[in-house]
Amino acid sequence: MYKFSSFIIFLFLIILTSSCSDYQKLLNNGTTLEKNNAANEFYESGDYRKAKNLYVQLVNSFKGKPQHQRLVFFLANCYFQTKDYYLASYQYENFVKSYPNSNRVIEATYMQAKSQFMLSPRFSLDQTETDKAIDLLQIFIDKYPNSEYTPEVNSYIQQLQEKLEKKNFEISKQYYTIRDYRAAINSIDNFIADNPGTIYREEALYYKFLSSFEIAVNSIIQKKNQRLKSTEKIYLNILKYYPESIFKEDLDEKIKIVNKELNNLN
Repeated sequence: MYKFSSFIIFLFLIILTSSCSDYQKLLNNGTTLEKNNAANEFYESGDYRKAKNLYVQLVNSFKGKPQHQRLVFFLANCYFQTKDYYLASYQYENFVKSYPNSNRVIEATYMQAKSQFMLSPRFSLDQTETDKAIDLLQIFIDKYPNSEYTPEVNSYIQQLQEKLEKKNFEISKQYYTIRDYRAAINSIDNFIADNPGTIYREEALYYKFLSSFEIAVNSIIQKKNQRLKSTEKIYLNILKYYPESIFKEDLDEKIKIVNKELNNLN
């Protein structure tokens, strides 16, 4: 049994080596026709890495010829499928500029924007690529509002906007974490003003309350009354919009402290 398994593995390695050798020969010495046929076969079978390497050569060989349009589009698709989104975006853009009257131009414009969408990093990192993606996606919507891709593009824009909101909200929260409560309140106010429909509004108001609470209870006596009342106002505002707030238990506990402090001052 062991010898049989070893033989199968050995046979597989021989076939694999032979296959790789044949592919390398094709890349180095194959005719244009052979490369084109092989690239199309690899593409259709989903082996986009091998197809990509062949299409790179073919795109240069067919420049200025009718076949060039199809090759550029397929090369862009190969880059996308192999997750090389920078080059995918570049090639889709190149296709749109080179062939503005192609029946694939809407799809290529969409795929360029989608490639840029895929380059958007997690919220904690620099969001330059996210801003670029939103711009490209919005351009697509403006240009092709009735496209079959429009619902998906709108979804991408929403996801990216929420990512930017989360980044900005986390910056505001960070002020609370480092106990710079005044900066936290100012930052949260700006965040809510800039993002009135944000999904983080309830949590933002909660952190504004916490920051105001910390300032109030630790204030000197001359400023305490006013600051406690400001904290109470934030509390009432939260319950006005979120009567069943997920933070209600903590809010209620802290407002008891606020009320007790106010009673002690009177």
